Amino acid sequence: MAREREVRIAAVGDLHFDTGPPQGFAELVAGVNREADVLVLCGDLTTHGRPEQTAVIARELRAIDIPILAVLGNHDHEGERVDELADGLRAAGVHLLDGEGVVVEGVGFAGVKGFAGGFGRGTLAPFGEALIKAFVQHAIDEALRLENALRTLDTLTKVAVMHYSPIVETLHGEPETIYPFLGTSRLLPPLETHGADVIFHGHAHNGSPEARTPSGIPVYNVALPVLRREGRYYRLWSAAAPERRRKAG
Repeated sequence: MAREREVRIAAVGDLHFDTGPPQGFAELVAGVNREADVLVLCGDLTTHGRPEQTAVIARELRAIDIPILAVLGNHDHEGERVDELADGLRAAGVHLLDGEGVVVEGVGFAGVKGFAGGFGRGTLAPFGEALIKAFVQHAIDEALRLENALRTLDTLTKVAVMHYSPIVETLHGEPETIYPFLGTSRLLPPLETHGADVIFHGHAHNGSPEARTPSGIPVYNVALPVLRREGRYYRLWSAAAPERRRKAG
């Protein structure tokens, strides 16, 4: 039987870098360098996606000594300069996930931004004006990209990373009128069908810290304001990975 080892994953979203690091960033850096093997960033890394904000976060992330994976959020798209933001993050050593699956430290990670659209019977349907159809199609496309990313992974543990929520339960605490703008259950079938072991998302600053999908997959809302309410700067989760093979000789 193959032996397993523990890989510690730190997750946080909604850092919202502007002209400087957010409150608690120094504690976040010190903590993840000490306690974690991988850092996952769940979108809204910047406030408006402007080049000066990209430069700040790229500079500050260089203080982190472990692998970093990230997805973008709606705020990162605000400045309509996503390519520049992505290039800056990659130059800082961040592995940006946008519909891809990647293996780090023996753990599989699948990441997408996700999108809005509502939940259950309240999910927006592709009917009526072309703008509505395009809106819904983007949510469908994000779900398909998540499915493809998960499908490529053949690892002991699969971690799903996104900005928008796939379930309504981690939105509790937000006004119900904005639930449809915070996520969509269109993201849920790929997660349950292709065996995600844990799901991290952000976006819901006033939401609930954790819940489970109908099949029991743990879902963590790691928006920094949610974590701060609990007196922490990141969520730590342990994944199982195969033990590293020792080199012969």
